[in-house]
Amino acid sequence: MVVPSLVALLGMVLWGVAAVAAQIRCVDAAGAGARAVARDEPPERVRRAVRAVAPRGAALEMAREGELVRVRVIARAAGPGPLAVELGAEAVAYAEPG
Repeated sequence: MVVPSLVALLGMVLWGVAAVAAQIRCVDAAGAGARAVARDEPPERVRRAVRAVAPRGAALEMAREGELVRVRVIARAAGPGPLAVELGAEAVAYAEPG
């Protein structure tokens, strides 16, 4: 009885660590994307910058609102069934003049 409980607990802890790591990667990817959009880089270079940091299979949304650029990265945490939760991060930056 104790061993299966410990295995289940270890699995949950590992899933939690993986989900936190994926969330951090989403935050970093959104920041990298917002900086790239703010520098007025082409959309393909922005996607490449985000893909280099984001978790596999992440979606990217870009928007420009006046002087602000907004980038949102959305990904799913690995896990079975209901443990595959959606993670996301958003970053905003001022567009560079020019």
